[in-house]
Amino acid sequence: MLIPIAILGVVLIYVWFIYNGLITARLRVSEAFSQIDVQLKRRTDLIPNLVETVKGYAKHEKELFEKVTAERANLMSANGANEKAKANDGLSNALKSLFAVAENYPTLKASENFQKLQDELSDTENKIAYSRQFYNSNVLDYNTKLTIFPNVLFANLFAFKPSEFFGVDEGDKKPVKVSF
Repeated sequence: MLIPIAILGVVLIYVWFIYNGLITARLRVSEAFSQIDVQLKRRTDLIPNLVETVKGYAKHEKELFEKVTAERANLMSANGANEKAKANDGLSNALKSLFAVAENYPTLKASENFQKLQDELSDTENKIAYSRQFYNSNVLDYNTKLTIFPNVLFANLFAFKPSEFFGVDEGDKKPVKVSF
């Protein structure tokens, strides 16, 4: 009589450890995704200042400013890892165009305000890249825990779902053409 109760107790403790491990991994994924959100929010907060600074020098670049503003709005309204990754790539491309325009205005490039904003934005881009790596590492850990045996049995039983990686757009994987 005691042996079946002891076996049942060991099995329940084992299930408890598996369940808690899955919950912990899922929470780490959520926390890592929130760090990406923090950095993306920081960048979207910097962009209006950058656009206003450049506007003062390049008044005829209205279409570019509208594109940057639209891409910023897309990022702010995006939900989920894939949608945010796509919106982030769109904004990054628009910002590259903005910095290319700034190259045509030497007084703008020399502006202390523009330099500070550009440095802040560059720092934020590095933090976003690190946050994406951290998030993807946590997703890998979580998804691995969901698929290994015997966790997979309990993951399905408790309805745990795999998380999406924060990827890059297919267009960003193409080689960059450089011409002199």
